[in-house]
This record gives sequence, C-alpha cells and structure tokens, in this order.
Amino acid sequence: MIEVRNVTKRYGEKAVVDNVSLTVRKGEITSLIGPNGAGKSTLLSMMSRLLKRDDGEITVDGQEVLAVKSDELAKKLAILRQENHISVRLTVRDLVSFGRFPYSRGRLTREDWKHVDRAIAYMELEPYTQRFLDQLSGGQRQRAYVAMTLCQDTDYILLDEPLNNLDMKHSVQIMGVLRRLVEELDKTIVLVLHDINFASCYSDRIIALKDGKLVRAGLTDEIIRTDTLAEIYDLTIPIEEIRGNRIGIYFR
Repeated sequence: MIEVRNVTKRYGEKAVVDNVSLTVRKGEITSLIGPNGAGKSTLLSMMSRLLKRDDGEITVDGQEVLAVKSDELAKKLAILRQENHISVRLTVRDLVSFGRFPYSRGRLTREDWKHVDRAIAYMELEPYTQRFLDQLSGGQRQRAYVAMTLCQDTDYILLDEPLNNLDMKHSVQIMGVLRRLVEELDKTIVLVLHDINFASCYSDRIIALKDGKLVRAGLTDEIIRTDTLAEIYDLTIPIEEIRGNRIGIYFR
C-alpha cells in the first residue's frame, strides 16, 4: 500500500500539489486523471522520491520513502517518467537490461537475462531487440522504456503517461499487459492517463486531481460519471455503457 498524507509541493508561491492525501491499494491499477497542470506527474514523482516534497509524508508498505535506502527502494518501486532521454547509443535489449541494475549492478546473470527477454516479449519487441533506439519510431521507443520498467520486477510500478506516442493497437497492448501484471503477478500499478476511457476500461480505482488538489477518489464506476467528470474537467461528458465499461462521449 502507498499512503500519501498531506503532501504539498510548491514552486515559489504556487502549490502545484496542495495538501493531498490518498491511498493506493495493493494488487490494483490506480489511474491519476485530471486537466493539464493538475499536479499528476508531480505527485507521481514525489511518490517515487524523484522529486522532493515540501510538506507531508509518503509511505510504501508502512515505510517512509525518505528513510528507505535507494537500492532497496529500487527493488520495491519502479517509475517511468514522461521525459526519457538517453544520449548513449543503445540497443533495445541493452536498454531493457538497465531494469536489472538494482539486482545485478551491471553484471547480469542468466536469471537477469531471463527477466530481460520476458519483458521484451511482453511488449512484443522481439523483432527490434538488436536495433538501436534512434532507429525506432516514437511508439517503439516508448514500449522499450516500458519494458525496461517491467524488467525491474518491482511490487509497485509507476508510469507517467505510458501511452504517449502510441497508436491504438499498442496502447491497448500496454494496458492489457498492465492488467495481466496485476491479475497474474499481483503487481500494483499507478499511472497518469489523459484518456478517461482507457482509465475506465482498465483501472480498478481512479484518483482525480485539479489545480493541485484532490477532487475525487474511488472505484472506477464512481468516478466515470457525467456529474463527477464535469467537476473535474468543466465539461459535460455523456456516459454510455458498452460491454460493461463506462465510456465518455466527449467528442463534439
């Protein structure tokens, strides 16, 4: 379980995350939604200790993240940020192998390489294993970075807009893989999503932020409602139920 208690992050006088408290339950997919500038990515970075908070407390399985050694935290929690820039020329397999660093310190064992190949297979990247990252499309690179995060084999996986640059097929593929990781391997996944319909179809719970504040948190069906979404987005979004999923019809 991840618990966030009264967490605040300020830049100058502006609180981009303002006294937020929430709980992420184990063995579920929790999606963070909200308008641009709501504080979603900032909150995710503070959960993983990549970004320093100004106030509050964040614990993972009862341990304050600031008190956990970096190598131990990296075996428990993995994060993929929006901005991924590696200047070294790497193949897909090399990149994915970085996910094993907390365990191998760069000296990969046969077991480590099994994790690498399994993550590559999950993301259907086998044809590109020996290609360099600069030879890939944006979507292929994004899948390689997701594979690197999966390869870290942590209980908690935090993903900041993992569907960036992906077409419909690979967006569905990644969300399906995340669902399998939860159901088959009991992983806990927190991700930032802009598409409320992906959040609706694949999440167990949704947390909504707006202007740095927590607006709503609850089961997916409790959040994907016209009145609730209007409060979050200042937009009337009719909801239709299709194959048991609530779908927002936000096109005009």
